[in-house]
Amino acid sequence: MPTSPSDRAGLDGPADLDGPADLAGPAGPDGPADLAVIGAGPAGLAAAVTAARLGLRVTLLDTADRPGGQYYRHPAASLGAARPEALHHDWRAFAAREAALRAQEAAGRVTYLPRHHVWTVVPDGGHWLLHAVAGHAPDETRAAVRARAVLLATGAYERQLPFPGWTLPGVVGAGGAQAMLKDGLVLPGRRVVVAGSGPLLLAVAGSLAAAGATVPAVVEAASYTAYAPQARALLRNPAKLAEGAVYGGALLRHGIRLLTRHAVTEAHGTTRVEAVTLARLGRDWRPVPGTSRRIPCDALAVGHGLVPQLELATGLGCATRPAPDGTVALVLDAAQRTSVPGVWSAGETGGIGGAQLALTEGEIAAHAIAGRPVPVALTRRRARLRAFAGAMAAAHRPGPGWTGWLREETDVCRCEEVPAGRIREAVEELGARDARTVKLLTRAGMGWCQGRMCGPAVAALAGGAPAPDRRPLSCPVPLRQLAALPPSEPAPPGA
Repeated sequence: MPTSPSDRAGLDGPADLDGPADLAGPAGPDGPADLAVIGAGPAGLAAAVTAARLGLRVTLLDTADRPGGQYYRHPAASLGAARPEALHHDWRAFAAREAALRAQEAAGRVTYLPRHHVWTVVPDGGHWLLHAVAGHAPDETRAAVRARAVLLATGAYERQLPFPGWTLPGVVGAGGAQAMLKDGLVLPGRRVVVAGSGPLLLAVAGSLAAAGATVPAVVEAASYTAYAPQARALLRNPAKLAEGAVYGGALLRHGIRLLTRHAVTEAHGTTRVEAVTLARLGRDWRPVPGTSRRIPCDALAVGHGLVPQLELATGLGCATRPAPDGTVALVLDAAQRTSVPGVWSAGETGGIGGAQLALTEGEIAAHAIAGRPVPVALTRRRARLRAFAGAMAAAHRPGPGWTGWLREETDVCRCEEVPAGRIREAVEELGARDARTVKLLTRAGMGWCQGRMCGPAVAALAGGAPAPDRRPLSCPVPLRQLAALPPSEPAPPGA
């Protein structure tokens, strides 16, 4: 007969929570949650409502004011948006799960904690203890959540490859431009060039144009012919092909030119970006001499895909692997388990794959954690969507020649104002062979963003592959929060 969570309260540590039976059965009202889900984007939202439906008591923590993550961002309530769904793709999938969340919350099966920044997860006597900062400065307070299992659904952030002029006002991330539109109903400019690499560019260009911006060009560094070797994965996902056709139709409808194997190699302006220089790229992404042209604009939305956000996972010691797009992702098994017993993950942390895949993986993880058989349809859908994600990642992976865009004085680390020349000096003259050594010699990556913006670029200039960050705190934490930790509560190593 399976034991209940209360029967197993005396286990030696979270390592014993490797099997689904460890989480079966009810929990006391004042005891730890059966499952803590970190992140209320597509993966976390799907996992939380599915786990609650299967009988688990769930605590869902998220940094935002409302669920949905970056993908389903909401306009501020004060803006009075009449049709926020018009800014989103597949809004019904989110709306159904948000309604389920509210219903499970009302029934007492889900505790939803918005505006909670989880900064570390530590083992605590057979459970997990999550330390968080609740609220916004200066009114933030300390919070702690105990749970028998943890699901990481922390999502991703944009990958930026620097170029001369990328620090000018008016140069924003491609995803940042979309966030401005979804969250604030504002445009980054009136004439916006969209550049970088990845399918997000098409969605961003279409959204900006529909909102009234002029988009003279979408500048894609890769070539769509790179999808040819993955034709089988494409054909298994007709909905994805149809989605691409919709984006292509939007470009035609708004008269937006699509330039493949091109990149923005410089932004020009004084107090704000006024124009960008484009250049054709060779197969290794190195600019082809004599192909430069200039396009006037007052904003540039640029991004080269996404990077899984792994700080909490690597702080726990979860194993990682190189992903096809040149980033680092978590090693996960068929049940979405990480290498650390009692810790699961879903969504972009296991490799960038989009909202539909994140929703599917969240449901799979919830079934596994609850000790229920995973429906075959979910497993098949994950395999199909993950195959498409792999094809997409390989097609848009940055080539090594992009570093040819950089001048010696181009800032690579914006926080610490470290130029490319100083990083190259550390590598060529001081013997640095990895990003960590470069960081120690130049301070690149020591600023407020802790290398999230410059990390891929620094690693490329150092001649190595990106490595997962390992730090005891996943985000900045006020010292008063650390000082207030009771002696009886475990603190993160090094805190």
